[in-house]
Amino acid sequence: MLDAARERLNTATPDNARVLDVGGWASPLPRADDVLDLLPYATRGLYGSQDAAPERFTEATWVQRDICDHEPWPYADDAFDIAVCSHTLEDVRDPVWVCRELSRVAKSGYVEVPAPAQELTWGVHGPWVGWSHHHWICEAEEEGSGLRFTFKPHLLGASGRHLPPSTLDGVTEEDRVISRWWQGVICAHEQVLIGAQDLDGWLASLLDAHGGPGPDPPPTARRPRWPQRPRRPQR
Repeated sequence: MLDAARERLNTATPDNARVLDVGGWASPLPRADDVLDLLPYATRGLYGSQDAAPERFTEATWVQRDICDHEPWPYADDAFDIAVCSHTLEDVRDPVWVCRELSRVAKSGYVEVPAPAQELTWGVHGPWVGWSHHHWICEAEEEGSGLRFTFKPHLLGASGRHLPPSTLDGVTEEDRVISRWWQGVICAHEQVLIGAQDLDGWLASLLDAHGGPGPDPPPTARRPRWPQRPRRPQR
């Protein structure tokens, strides 16, 4: 979560406001009164806490469940004043459903996802394109404050289908993400591309917006790093 967004949340949120953190297991938001995540309370904080404040949530207000199971979350409509969902939507199988439930259980909120350049740049996370565990390329809607999700095509590693490693050099943290404060509803939909022509046109427009595709990485960088099998003894 961006420092500026966390600071705004902490300073502008009344003490009596109820806050929900959705998907906060890896780095929980201490200001949250409740947390909803697939993983358990006892193992929280893989990447530490969002800040040094004491946690307001407890094991009793930590709900462990699949947030994409298409069953309403265990909260009433408008149960929370603010719902935060930071760097989770790109990981889950149905971000549109999650946004729908965010809008139902909270009066307002904040979402943050990686910008397209992160998912299209070679070497962001390893010797491949983008983040290996992300399912979606997220875009800001051209109008309003909504989000559009396109399932990541498997061909991003092919020639001419990705951005060079230098793309993110000097890019600020704010420009590496898409952030949205919302009131009432956070709109989201999936973009479904029918046929190679639609896919190629969409991908080309994203690449061109960031300077165009880069050269292919050297073959050694593209080779999977599988463990070496032991050689059989010669007879």
